[in-house]
Amino acid sequence: MILDFGRNLTGFLGLNVACEKPVRLYAFFDEDLSGDDVKWTRLGCNNLIVWDLAPGTYALESMEPNGMRYVKLLAAGAPCEVSGVFLRRYENGGLGRARFEASDPRLNELFDAAVATFAQNAVDIFMDCPHRERAGWLCDSFFTARTAFYLCGDSAVERNFLENFALPESFAYLPEGMLPMCYPSDHNDGVFIPNWAMWFVVQLDEYARRSEDRALVDRLKPRVEALLKWLEKYENSDGLLEKLPSWVFVEWSRANDFVQDVNYPSNMLYAGVLDAAARLYDMPSCREKAGRLRETIRNQSLRERFFADNALRKEDGSLEVTQNYSEVCQYFAFFFGVADKDRDPELWRILMEDFGPKRQERGLWPEVHPANMFIGNMLRMELLSRDGRSAQILQECVDYLMYMVQRTGTLWENMQDAASLNHGFASHTAVTLFRDILGVRVVDLKARLIRIVLPDAPLESCSGVVPVGSGAVSLSWKRSGRTITYHAEVPEGFRLMVTAMPGLEAVAE
Repeated sequence: MILDFGRNLTGFLGLNVACEKPVRLYAFFDEDLSGDDVKWTRLGCNNLIVWDLAPGTYALESMEPNGMRYVKLLAAGAPCEVSGVFLRRYENGGLGRARFEASDPRLNELFDAAVATFAQNAVDIFMDCPHRERAGWLCDSFFTARTAFYLCGDSAVERNFLENFALPESFAYLPEGMLPMCYPSDHNDGVFIPNWAMWFVVQLDEYARRSEDRALVDRLKPRVEALLKWLEKYENSDGLLEKLPSWVFVEWSRANDFVQDVNYPSNMLYAGVLDAAARLYDMPSCREKAGRLRETIRNQSLRERFFADNALRKEDGSLEVTQNYSEVCQYFAFFFGVADKDRDPELWRILMEDFGPKRQERGLWPEVHPANMFIGNMLRMELLSRDGRSAQILQECVDYLMYMVQRTGTLWENMQDAASLNHGFASHTAVTLFRDILGVRVVDLKARLIRIVLPDAPLESCSGVVPVGSGAVSLSWKRSGRTITYHAEVPEGFRLMVTAMPGLEAVAE
């Protein structure tokens, strides 16, 4: 028998069983059906629970939480009667205050899926997924941490996550200065992702601004300094990172095939790391180095239209830039300040108008390998947000994500269904909806400022509640033509700034 919980959930599986003869009861589970069956080995792990039962009646519950939508029960050796099947849900319970409701019901479904995805991946630390790994991976955490701030109103779970990197005296199996890609959950084979250690610094920079927790930021300074020292060992004569060891990871796409010898997305990230370190610990030399690095990347990587992904070191010692182009490389360039719309107007136009969820259907720019959900599509949303493209964000969110919502009620690791179908980083969609569709653009705890930018989105109305500490930002608006009538409330002691996107008139209710 195959049972359906209605959506992808995480928890402890329970059921009542009665049998008159000895029976072995199997519970196979997965996040989605494969055809019309439960493929319990889909993710390279054995997703099953086994009970060996003597004759009698039992109230059973599994010993660890697992992620599932479908459960296939199979009795071997004898028949049995099963009743009262349940899942004791194991998730973050502090999300009751966050609200979002738009006149387009698809957006409400997206928000619900983002909340469900976050809740299952942020119980005590940020996890990548509750199904396959249930562990605290860097880079994923950069995005999930932003979601936590918008949905919970604090950075408590993020503090737990980051503090783990401060607690041990050293990390076994890793070279001095390197941070584990996933912790706590040491990979004792010595594998690490240097890119994930760099994303740690970028996340820490944002944590310092959103948490007011300077003590932990200062505790982690030796880790950041040691990482920068380790990275310096791989700088070539141009100042670029070259031949980074172990698992160099950009995203789940062809971009991961172009990571040697000089990988330009990794170096774009490195420039972002240097800027973050400069802000975190008053290191002006890092800021200057970041500026030089960006110009070097531009001079080498930017070809006729696009930034190339990598360069190879030839036998004669020269560096040859390849003709490998990935979509995510272009997003890295803009996200980390190597490119901008003023210096690169034609590339920006191509990305904004030609790229997106339907580029391949339209047959545009086939020489540029498409991005994936993790993390290219997410970076694309950030660029659209920076440019105030709310209407485009709305449509692309639907195009990129609605099929996921309809199948599992959660948001996936990749655009394809071969990997995790409940991935913590993807809950960042809640941030996109709050920030770019509702309009709660900035929550600045240090400045005690709430900045609202009413969007130019094709909606009749939108409302929401964004927790801020023990208080909340409450915003609702209705649109008639080019006029938006709004009502906003902010926590005591906060200033409110309200503007509307160009061409709109904002009227306070």
